[in-house]
Parts: sequence; C-alpha cells; structure tokens
Amino acid sequence: MSGHFWLTDEQMERLRPFFPKSRGKPRVDDRRVLSGIIYIKKNGLQWKDAPAVYGPPKTLYNRFVRWSRMGVFARIFVELAQPGPDGDMIMIDSTHLKPLKTGGLPPASRRGAGARTPRATTRNSTSSVTGSRTCLLV
Repeated sequence: MSGHFWLTDEQMERLRPFFPKSRGKPRVDDRRVLSGIIYIKKNGLQWKDAPAVYGPPKTLYNRFVRWSRMGVFARIFVELAQPGPDGDMIMIDSTHLKPLKTGGLPPASRRGAGARTPRATTRNSTSSVTGSRTCLLV
C-alpha cells in the first residue's frame, strides 16, 4: 500500500456531510473511492490505469462523473476554502494543462501567415511522458 494516496479518518469525517445519501444497495467504501479519484487526478492517469487497491476503474469513473454532476466536489471546495477556526486562510490552487503533440506550439495553420517554425521545440515540462492530461491538486 506504500506509494498510494489515502485520506485520513479526520479528513473523511470533514468530507462525509457532502456525500449524497445512499439509496438501496449500500455503496462501496467512500474513502477508498475518493482516495482513488484523488490519486488518478493528482498523477494525471487514465481511469483504466487506477491501482487495484482503489477498486474497479469503472467505479471510480462513475462516482467521479456522478458526484461532479451533482456538485459534490464544488461544495467540498467551497467548504475547504473557508477560513479555519483560528482565522487562517487556506489557499487552493490547481492547474490543468493539455500538452500539444507539436511540442507546445499550435499547428502552423493556427500560428498565422508568415509565422516561422522554430528550430527546436520542447514539450511542456508539466506534461507526462505519454502526453496525457496532467492535473495537480495542492
């Protein structure tokens, strides 16, 4: 289990009021699923590449989509952005970049007429080796 991300009990207790109520068949462990969603987003992985310790990738994806549409994550971020009991302010920031196959430059057709092609291009340092989307949660 080393190297995997897990929410603590205290974190889960703070987030639990934002989860929708379970109807009918009980849901699988919310801690496992939410930890898996965070792990996937934090590491810029595709859903199918989720480690088995978080459960089936389809479960992670379905829960992420369902909770996103219901506004669960938006409500969590609003709550987490509130000042703490000591008046401390917490800063939440995120970046979402989609690397281009052209090494960081748009295709020549979108650069404009007369635009020169650079001699060397480099891939954006925040993109992954596979060119997949990268998301950083801080």
